[in-house]
Amino acid sequence: MYKMMRSEGVIRIPPDRLGENIQDVIKDIARLSFEGKINNTHELTLIVTDIQPEGEGRILHSDGGVYQKVYYDALIFKPEPQEIVEGTVVEILKYGAFMRFGPLDGLLHISQIMDDHIDVDQSNERLVGKETKRDLKVNDRVRARIVAISINERNPRDSKIGLTMRQVGLGKLDWMEEERRPPKEDDGKAKKGKGKKGKAKK
Repeated sequence: MYKMMRSEGVIRIPPDRLGENIQDVIKDIARLSFEGKINNTHELTLIVTDIQPEGEGRILHSDGGVYQKVYYDALIFKPEPQEIVEGTVVEILKYGAFMRFGPLDGLLHISQIMDDHIDVDQSNERLVGKETKRDLKVNDRVRARIVAISINERNPRDSKIGLTMRQVGLGKLDWMEEERRPPKEDDGKAKKGKGKKGKAKK
């Protein structure tokens, strides 16, 4: 889930940048300090804007840097349990598929893709339903539900997120489009009112 929020934090301005334009320095360091990082509530900060210093910074003589409190607007992303997400398949493996939604990847285990036995076609990098013949491959658009979350705060890309598509309204978007189409009529059967009309005898 994406949202904008007002946040605060403390940045360290190194001594070698104190001679530069202080506003530009604060913005540069705030972006480097907060963007792409996960906070203690497991929210991933994507973009930092409207960065404003609060008061004067504190100088620590032990390291020569200036510690400055700042307020900023942050665009954050936080995956929530049971949340429905849409994304793209980015990798096919023998045990399932990785789906990218927003800035993170989640795993669709082979048992959570469809109600069918799945064959792994490794040469073509796709997963194929044995009975339905439906396939899943890289770049397919899919809709899934988050069932497990384990966030890696040091490296967000290594977070473990479990997904499922085995529910109504979930799955590959092409499959759902097929299900919404009306069934095709059987061309081998004569349609009512379409037969040859016989001539009436006098």
